[in-house]
Amino acid sequence: MNPLEYKTKDIDDYFISLNNLYPKPYKKDTISPYTKTRVILMNGTEYESVWFLHQFARHCDNEEIKNMLAVVRQQEQQQQKQIACLKPINESILETTIAYEQLAIDLTATLAQNDKDKANVEALNFALLEDFDHLYRFSNLMLLDVKGADPKFLVGEFTEITPGRPTIAHHRYPKDNVKIAMKANKSDLYSKLVANIITAAEQQTMNYYMNISQWYKNDLGRKLYAEIGLVEEEHVTQYESLKDPTCSWLEMWVLHEYTEAYLYFSAYSEETDDYIKNIWGQYFEMECAHLKTACELLNKYEKKSYTGVIGNGEFPKLLTLGTNKKYVREVLERTVLLTGDRQKYINVMELKNNADFFIYQNDIITDEETIPSHAVITKAIDKFGQDYRFEDKPNPVKELRNRKKDNCSLGRTNS
Repeated sequence: MNPLEYKTKDIDDYFISLNNLYPKPYKKDTISPYTKTRVILMNGTEYESVWFLHQFARHCDNEEIKNMLAVVRQQEQQQQKQIACLKPINESILETTIAYEQLAIDLTATLAQNDKDKANVEALNFALLEDFDHLYRFSNLMLLDVKGADPKFLVGEFTEITPGRPTIAHHRYPKDNVKIAMKANKSDLYSKLVANIITAAEQQTMNYYMNISQWYKNDLGRKLYAEIGLVEEEHVTQYESLKDPTCSWLEMWVLHEYTEAYLYFSAYSEETDDYIKNIWGQYFEMECAHLKTACELLNKYEKKSYTGVIGNGEFPKLLTLGTNKKYVREVLERTVLLTGDRQKYINVMELKNNADFFIYQNDIITDEETIPSHAVITKAIDKFGQDYRFEDKPNPVKELRNRKKDNCSLGRTNS
């Protein structure tokens, strides 16, 4: 599929009537878990688009470009509003959170297995284990706060729920999250898509936790969202640093619109809900029109062909969301001890005692027993006799197999 060859209407014909803006929300008890994750992914992709287009406008003095940014941005806003409201009113904060973490795990694992860029794959695998652990922490919070809850049904038993790299070990000195940027003119198109997609997805999770913490119903939950929200800030820092900052604003716009078209067509191709599938199809067409507009402006004002950004436009392998249990287990077993050390990843056992990681950990963690991500597991163990897990078999890391004691040192100490 080549989105540049797809027949589209005049861009002004894509505004949505307010009478048709509010969608029919999905039924949370019968919808596929991966439909929910696609809704979250596309919501985050639209948020990224709107935010990018605002930033572009604030750095642009060309009237024609600013006008077109306003037109496209308004349509992206309409898309985002409709997608966001596909979530039903009766889906709780925690139920939505479980879907966010399932998306983070299975999207990250899928991208890592299909990308050829070593830096991208290292970054994806590194954050994968942290999102995996977040799912475990939030699942135990759900067990504490929701009578009769069983998170494995929310993930459709497609994703295991067991400890990853412990969340307490995720808190790194900020400079250790900044990695080396790719060179867009030398990078594979799929790798550029990966950096765009995962940045948008993690940014959406960060934004959700930033805003939802204050609305949770008890102190422990509010603290947990705040702590994990800080880790998501680290993930966004890591992923956005992979993108080539030397691209022009117009080149970045072309890649943004191409990414959206790619994701909508991918979502349309695998969607099992007919109503939502139709929305993905409509929005794919809209993004094709947006992409053509960006390409035309790139050519007009920079005398550059879109081929320098997206090649001939033909989509690479489409994105499919599904179970990745085996891959996650392999990454967990192999890399659980890694941490960040400036632009590289290193086994925490090899860090010197005066490393910034240890200094930062000592500065912000004065009492590990009160750290929310640890406290929620301790409370679950105290109440139920053991933590909550959904495992096909025991955790691949022996230090993480004890269900009656949370591990606070793995990946965090060098002794």
